[in-house]
Amino acid sequence: MGTTTDPSSYIIEQQQRTTAELPFSDTTDQADADRGFIAALEPGVVHDADGNVVWDSDSYSFLQGSCPASVNPSLWRQSGLVVKQGLYEVTEGIYQIRGLDLSNMTLVEGETGVLVIDPLISAETARAGLELYRAHRGERPVTGLIYTHSHVDHFGGARGVTDVEDVEAGRCPVLAPAGFLEHAVAENVYAGTAMARRAAYMYGAALPRGPRGQVGAGLGQTTSTGTVTLIAPTLDITHTGQEETVDGVRIVFQITPGTEAPAEMNFHFPDHRALCMAENATHTLHNLLTLRGALVRDPHVWSQYLTEAINLFARDADVVFASHHWPTWGTDRGVEYLALQRDLYAYLHDQTLRRLNQGYVGAEIAETIQLPPALEAAWHTHGYYGSVSHNVKAIYQRYMGWFDGNPAHLWEHPPVESAKRHVEFMGGADEVLRKARIAYDNGDYRWVAQVVDYVVFADPANEAAKTLQASTFEQLGYGAENGTWRNFYLMGAYELRNGGVGTPTKASSPTMLAELTVEQVFDALSLRLDGPKAWHEKATSDWVFTDENRTRRLELRNGVLLHYDRRDGDRLPPAEATFTLTRATLIGVLLAGRDLQAALRSGAITIDGDAQSFVRLTALFDEPDPDFAIVTP
Repeated sequence: MGTTTDPSSYIIEQQQRTTAELPFSDTTDQADADRGFIAALEPGVVHDADGNVVWDSDSYSFLQGSCPASVNPSLWRQSGLVVKQGLYEVTEGIYQIRGLDLSNMTLVEGETGVLVIDPLISAETARAGLELYRAHRGERPVTGLIYTHSHVDHFGGARGVTDVEDVEAGRCPVLAPAGFLEHAVAENVYAGTAMARRAAYMYGAALPRGPRGQVGAGLGQTTSTGTVTLIAPTLDITHTGQEETVDGVRIVFQITPGTEAPAEMNFHFPDHRALCMAENATHTLHNLLTLRGALVRDPHVWSQYLTEAINLFARDADVVFASHHWPTWGTDRGVEYLALQRDLYAYLHDQTLRRLNQGYVGAEIAETIQLPPALEAAWHTHGYYGSVSHNVKAIYQRYMGWFDGNPAHLWEHPPVESAKRHVEFMGGADEVLRKARIAYDNGDYRWVAQVVDYVVFADPANEAAKTLQASTFEQLGYGAENGTWRNFYLMGAYELRNGGVGTPTKASSPTMLAELTVEQVFDALSLRLDGPKAWHEKATSDWVFTDENRTRRLELRNGVLLHYDRRDGDRLPPAEATFTLTRATLIGVLLAGRDLQAALRSGAITIDGDAQSFVRLTALFDEPDPDFAIVTP
């Protein structure tokens, strides 16, 4: 690995100011994070069936020391809290597994077994967490599974705590908010390759762990790298106030679509006086647009749902807990905690819109917005995962889009061509680097990163530019309070010094692919069509699904792959070929790499008509690239 830089005097001075200005004497969070501790997983390492390490909390043992100059003291504090792992009691009958993945797994004891809420990312970490619980609370069967929302760290370990047989037999109902399956699958398939590649930067999974590397991601330490699974819900939660009883446990739900996820829900356990806030209220400012990419979330709706949660449930709760971080105990404390979280999202939304309507663009608003003193003073409103800066820009994007209204920005050159012209205008690469080094010595790292990026993109073989850019990214990373910003900067530096690391985790898993609908499979296929290559191609085929008793028409024209259900009595032109198969076979052949010829030989697919039409069609598709460059062209 290339040598990293030391923290500069500017970064050291910044860290000292942070230490002096923030309320480090307030140790309430430390007490809450330790409360209810029963036992840790020892050693804190989880392996897969082949012996590969998929989780290692012990690798963060360095966080027990004093904060080094290479880490923002506020982020160091947060990481020290998040890294705590093991089994914890939330209240009588409710337990949590923390620190064994990016998220928490919550266990609620019922009459005959235990309900599992959000079974982590990987089957291996979820299984290890359940085993830790059983070692201290007994061999209770899993009698219910609840997904709070549609992100993979809240369902990926499903098959580590239960199996399809128990679910299908009715021994383990699976509850989720309406729309869960559609959003859970779509996010990991449609733009899954690009999101997974950027997630490698966001969570820094490939970074060395240590004071100059990955110290956490603010929301959790990092993502596990085990087997992602999915079991489809058996019971949809469709409306606020819906009450369900699972294994004797009463649960009252609040649907919160469009908040932290497009399908999400909070819920209250009235007999336990406990309120689960899913990921709508955690001990950080959350993302309105994650750095890995996603749809922009709605802070206005988010704040309204937090108000509703306060009024519906919080005043009847003795503890508020979530699928990340540690609980907040006490009714008054819980109400105030949720109120501050609510005020945070409402303030960012309203003030961004106020300034937007005065003609300011997102970058200007993000640079000048200030939070009220009460929000600045609360640790849980700090930007460890989301940030004020990128959230304000996300709000601007949500309302105004990418264009800031300045015609000069309407049709700029793309990155490489723009970079070449910038470098030429500035006197050539040597002159740019000479001036950039002066700016670096003066601590103006944001400017250095911008101008040296031009040199790297104009000439990716320029080692001096890449070395200076890597050093600049390291300084910016050392100073970042936000865990994901730090990871992005340090991953950029790492790849500049060592070459690309690709994507440590897969964009989708076999069990997620298995839950795709026919419509989603064809949608995913259409996104891989090479449009220009298909401009002059025309094809029409029918796909008869014997397991769903319907026919889907597939039509290629003008570089677009259209698909729609055939209806009785429709007067469509005849298809060139008709394929008869099941949905599972479609997924296997089109997305999961199953051999088409083998499927034809076995009779899993039969073709009536032009058998070569599909072969010609497949030649028009390309493959996504999970290892595309980010900090170089």
